[in-house]
Amino acid sequence: MQNNDMAETVKIFFIGDIIGKPGRIAVKELLPEFTEKYAIDFVIANGENAAGGFGITPNIAEELIGLNIDVITSGNHIWDKKEIIPYIADKKWLLRPANYPEGAPGFGWSIFKTRSDAKIGILNLCGRVFMDNLDCPFRAAEKIIEEVKRETSAIILDMHAETTSEKAAMAWFLDGKISAVIGTHTHVQTADERILPQGTAFISDAGMTGSLNSVIGMQKEIVLERFLTQMPKKFEVAAKDVFMQGVVVSIDSKTGKATAIERINVAL
Repeated sequence: MQNNDMAETVKIFFIGDIIGKPGRIAVKELLPEFTEKYAIDFVIANGENAAGGFGITPNIAEELIGLNIDVITSGNHIWDKKEIIPYIADKKWLLRPANYPEGAPGFGWSIFKTRSDAKIGILNLCGRVFMDNLDCPFRAAEKIIEEVKRETSAIILDMHAETTSEKAAMAWFLDGKISAVIGTHTHVQTADERILPQGTAFISDAGMTGSLNSVIGMQKEIVLERFLTQMPKKFEVAAKDVFMQGVVVSIDSKTGKATAIERINVAL
């Protein structure tokens, strides 16, 4: 954990990719006590795998919001459950990557108020290396941040990407311009959390909220069979040794600079 003297602090809890029902149960059981213990002002969760490990449904989105999650971010699996397409159109608290081409439904960013009444901008972007060929996330970030800063300097980015290099490049690109760049998608929590020289907190991957007795949240026996035989096999969500992972980021509400970032790994 890194810490500095600070004036008015806003504490943000970012929950790593929620994997299926076991992940949702972990949030339900662990989040209330955790929020109170850490005096959390705002909760963000990546929920794109919350429905059986792939996608999210309207009912599950409502369930997560009912657990006192303030914003749900996503990534390349956002459209896996087709019923989410009409639902997402007017839900500013359910974000899809902002660098989808024009015409995609929903919102890629929005501005919210924390429990301490501070304004915070939440932005969702998807990487392009080994991913879909979307619009440039770097250019999209520049444009959106300029608009968000008219209202607040406190900005959190969920950078949903396959490679650590693309996530790290985004963090350095935005150092001093936003409060935090938090990587998601690979489901493996990294140990590189830090505050960059100009005040932007960064971690390559916040991890996942799901089973660690698994292969990135899926039953390991099924994954091994696919690797060994190269035959198609439907993945199933694993349910043993469930953890809630993520990061707590402390932000100076006046400057938007991050003052601390701490990795979270709590067993159910």
